[in-house]
Amino acid sequence: MLQTDLDTKVKFLRGFADKTRIQILDSIKDQEKAVTQIVDDLKGNQSNISQHLACLKGCGLIVGRQEGKYVYYSLRNEQVRDLLMMFNTVFEDVQNDVACCERHID
Repeated sequence: MLQTDLDTKVKFLRGFADKTRIQILDSIKDQEKAVTQIVDDLKGNQSNISQHLACLKGCGLIVGRQEGKYVYYSLRNEQVRDLLMMFNTVFEDVQNDVACCERHID
């Protein structure tokens, strides 16, 4: 694998490496939502969530659709939804190991 491909892959995976971004992806995995709906779901602040939405959009994980004064966000495609579901499946299997891991502590 070329170094540039590897760097891009790592950049893509960083899109998933944040609690708020995972919450956003979970919030919109079944239906598109406006920023205000996502803010309500996460009980967060709009500025912070908007920054994370920009990151997710920049990583190609979500898309935005303008309708009037609102932007509605959704997952880019079914593959992203499948990937989120796969993360959940794998996580169920390794959850205890991850919880005990002392190498990656926030």
